[in-house]
Amino acid sequence: MDETTQTTRELIISSDVSEVNIVLLEDKQLVEFHKEQKNNSISVGDVYLGRVKKILPGLNSAFIDIGSRKDAFLHYLDLGPQLKSLKKFAKLAEEGNMAQLNMESFELEKDIEKSGKISDFISVGDRIPVQIAKEPINTKGPRITADISFAGRYIVLVPFSNRVSVSQKIKSSEERRRLKVLIQSIKPNNFGVIIRTVAEGKKVAELDADLKTLIKKWENMTKMLSGCSSPSKLISELDRTSVVLRDMLNESFNGIYIDDANLYEEIKSFIFTIAPQKLDIVKLHKSKEHIFEEFGVNKQIAGLFGRIVTIRNGVYLIVEHTEAMHVIDVNSGHRVNKENSQEENALSVNLEAATEIARQLRLRDMGGIIIVDFIDMHDAAHRKELYNKLKEEMAKDRARHTILPASKFGLIQITRQRVRPETEVAVQEKCPTCDGSGKIKSSSLFIDEIENNMKYLLLDQNENNITVQVHPFIYAYLTKGLLFSIRRRWQRKYHRTINIKEVKSFHIMQYNFLNKNGDEILL
Repeated sequence: MDETTQTTRELIISSDVSEVNIVLLEDKQLVEFHKEQKNNSISVGDVYLGRVKKILPGLNSAFIDIGSRKDAFLHYLDLGPQLKSLKKFAKLAEEGNMAQLNMESFELEKDIEKSGKISDFISVGDRIPVQIAKEPINTKGPRITADISFAGRYIVLVPFSNRVSVSQKIKSSEERRRLKVLIQSIKPNNFGVIIRTVAEGKKVAELDADLKTLIKKWENMTKMLSGCSSPSKLISELDRTSVVLRDMLNESFNGIYIDDANLYEEIKSFIFTIAPQKLDIVKLHKSKEHIFEEFGVNKQIAGLFGRIVTIRNGVYLIVEHTEAMHVIDVNSGHRVNKENSQEENALSVNLEAATEIARQLRLRDMGGIIIVDFIDMHDAAHRKELYNKLKEEMAKDRARHTILPASKFGLIQITRQRVRPETEVAVQEKCPTCDGSGKIKSSSLFIDEIENNMKYLLLDQNENNITVQVHPFIYAYLTKGLLFSIRRRWQRKYHRTINIKEVKSFHIMQYNFLNKNGDEILL
């Protein structure tokens, strides 16, 4: 029995006014967390009719206006080999020459060279269909491609190509051949197809239905081009919820739980089209308790998204983010097995950390360059064992990634595909005392502040008998010494009765004033 069938997988979906939160649990452990803003206008897979705004010869790239706040970036390598065919087809569509837009009889142009100048193929002012490859991240605008494709459940459709390729993860040569022959027999001319891993073992009817859905999407985009102004959106990718379901739903799913009735109906309808046999696992959460509380998600989020991530037995990770990369430091804490050597203890801690690191990358959707500082190991065989363990754990990750072997300093470098901003969850609250600065007012200035406010109430507001409520530490400081306390000094100075009262629930820099009736005086 393989790993997939052994694992219990549940999808928990919570929806509110502004966003949808999607959580994947494997054996009740949180492994993926997706946040989808309902008003997010730019998503990976969306297709726009853009206008070339600026050519950058030095970078062999261009900025394209797609109507977003920042212009999109298009590199020469992202033009796609069939750029000439795409431009020719788009021009015919814009002019309304629908009779010439039959893809089966469309005459393809010659492929562009892999190494060339972008200025030879596009000019400022050109209108060109482009697809979002990376969403805006930090200060960068979206990254786009003119090599347009549409992903379905079992296949990816590539217009202006006739190539059929099969996912490398399908290992059986007989199955690869079967799928290739099958697709070649049903696909129309001038459409290339990439067969996805989940197509393994599927029948022709399922693949044909997926193919027809994607061709229909292409045809709808073609119709949108007619008379379309630029920039404008031509086709929207599925929302994040549907994409997660399309790409992840398989026989191992045990339940999909949703807390919103409308979204529940939408998901049921979507699953009916892609996997009708799984319809009965979709459940509407009706309990008054929040869905994330009931499934223990909130507690896991609080423990997994902080700077310090505790694993167990004292082992913990420190996760730091810089502009250029992410850095993860592995610490053994107090975990020491006296029966093992230092090298064996290091290996044990590192192997445990590798599992959690692979989960953290999926969970936070960390991309770009990740440097992991494992505990030093001198034995080359142990470093290789750690490398293999990390590769094994990362094999569960759907994002493209590369892992380099451990260096002699214990560092492992990982690159991971980044197409969206990293998922961040605030698990710490700002300190009400220091307002997040880590510093508080000096004691002398703080006592002066209390006295100044008290002076205003006594002399300007004519309060005769006031009580100052303070934290117990401040109470002890103000009342220390019966005859020479600060309170006595204040009473002699202002010739009024001044009471000091301690309140244990106050934070150390909190105070207020009560009048003789015990009512709070608002300053």
